[in-house]
Amino acid sequence: MVFYHKSFDLFLFCLYFLFFFQYKKSPLQTIGEEQTQNPYTELLVLKAHHDIVRFLVQLDEYRFASAGDDGIVVVWNAQTGEKLLELNGHTQKITALITFPSLEACEEKNQLILTASSDRTVILWDCDTGRQVRKVSCFQSTVKCLIVLQRLDVWLSGGNDLCVWNRKLDLLCKTSHLSDTGISALIEIPKNCVVAAVGKELIIFQLVAPTEESLEWDILEIKRLLDHQDNILSLVNVNDLSFITGSHVGEMIIWDILDWTMQACECNFWDPSPQLDTQQEIKLCQKPNDISIHHFTWDEENVFAAVGRGLYVYNLQMKRVIACQKTAHDSSVLHVAKLPNRQLISCSEDGSVRIWELREKQQLAVEPVPTGFFNMWGFGRVNKQASQPIKKQQENATPCSLELIGDLIGHSSSVEMFLYFEDHGLVTCSADHLIILWKNGERESGLRSLKLFQKLEENGDLYLAV
Repeated sequence: MVFYHKSFDLFLFCLYFLFFFQYKKSPLQTIGEEQTQNPYTELLVLKAHHDIVRFLVQLDEYRFASAGDDGIVVVWNAQTGEKLLELNGHTQKITALITFPSLEACEEKNQLILTASSDRTVILWDCDTGRQVRKVSCFQSTVKCLIVLQRLDVWLSGGNDLCVWNRKLDLLCKTSHLSDTGISALIEIPKNCVVAAVGKELIIFQLVAPTEESLEWDILEIKRLLDHQDNILSLVNVNDLSFITGSHVGEMIIWDILDWTMQACECNFWDPSPQLDTQQEIKLCQKPNDISIHHFTWDEENVFAAVGRGLYVYNLQMKRVIACQKTAHDSSVLHVAKLPNRQLISCSEDGSVRIWELREKQQLAVEPVPTGFFNMWGFGRVNKQASQPIKKQQENATPCSLELIGDLIGHSSSVEMFLYFEDHGLVTCSADHLIILWKNGERESGLRSLKLFQKLEENGDLYLAV
């Protein structure tokens, strides 16, 4: 026999209220129409692609190239938005795009780029003429990433294996089959080594250049790092001492660039295995998709991480998070970049581009941390011991905040990435097939006025008006 008590209704109501309160306590930060600190008040919409635009790369001070799922590469003028060249050669979507620097000894300094595609080809392009310089079509799988080792004058392609090529696109050496999932990212580190992200593993490879004894190139597997619990989504060099990785389940690991040991680890974005205390309290956690680390950027002091829908600032010296916006966007943050004046830009699957400012805030009084299921929502008794680590952290560091100072609304679908030009503004690309060139309105107005005065002066109209 089952007994029913009226207090059970009250218990259910309390649970509903607590869940509602949890979801409402971290709302998306908004900003009014008068965005006084947002300089990007003008925009140019650039149309040339017929599918998702995934990649942007800066060619020089005034040009950039775009590429995406339509297999086309387009070269643009960042100042005027003019379409300069359209490069056609791939039959399927483009999977990687990088610049290919010219040799310093070479008299011709043409800007070259490398593109990889799902059609299992890699093409070397001349962005000054639009000419297809060379093409490689001997791959056994799709190339997902490219990297140029300028000091050795070679480039590497990562797919199911790792291949080393010279400037003429001749294959120098390659590894055996590594994984069906393939290499997702590559970076260069000292001692002629590269780091490859393969699933949840990091593999260190060393390139062996030709010598008097051996005239052939070789690539050797040196070490495997198995500290991640899930697939690695982001891999970047931070400085001359470290590189950093981020995984699907929110693990951020900082590695020593010389001996490849772990310097620091931050997994507090999300705890995949709830910690139960002696009372076996119930802990709720986020979905893994909400804390995937898609991208990093950095400066001398901090690493800025795109974690799920949020942004986190990790201080390299303190080895801890000093600021965050847990709900910076409505959907996953795909790309983040550091700007001058302690500013940050992020873009998201929700189609928005947002500008943030890292600010120091006054130290707040330490509030003891409550424990228990109901205390997780802000109710219940206080655990004084639990408050001690928080108090110690506040004594050792000045907390900061990320404040929204600009919201750029123009795309109707996911914004994949962006480029920042100091003199020409911001460039964004999207799944809506569009590229938007965001301009500093005040600067553009001044340039237009200057051109007008110059034209009047040339025609003699300026003196007549005076």
